[in-house]
Amino acid sequence: MMDSISIHNFSEKFMELTVHFHVMKLSGAFFLWVGSSPLLSNLAVSMSSRYGSMPLSTLVMGDPSNTATNSLAQRLGAWVLLEPIPANYGHQAGDTSQSQGTRR
Repeated sequence: MMDSISIHNFSEKFMELTVHFHVMKLSGAFFLWVGSSPLLSNLAVSMSSRYGSMPLSTLVMGDPSNTATNSLAQRLGAWVLLEPIPANYGHQAGDTSQSQGTRR
């Protein structure tokens, strides 16, 4: 039997910036997209490791100097034990002030 894909979209306003969220629950994993514009600019994947308590994460695509995507994927990976966590964090490149402290 095939599991269905469930999708949840919502937006939140942080200070002056509207941030959009797209969550897809897949079979054995989920995908999270966070961004202020419809752009897949950075993509990181995180997964727990048997060698330590901190999940491993790697940037699959995007700017390696922008650590927000890796950090987000790693924080999400700490909550989920066995499923890989792909995460995207896309915001305007010049606006680094809004990328700090977007935790819930």
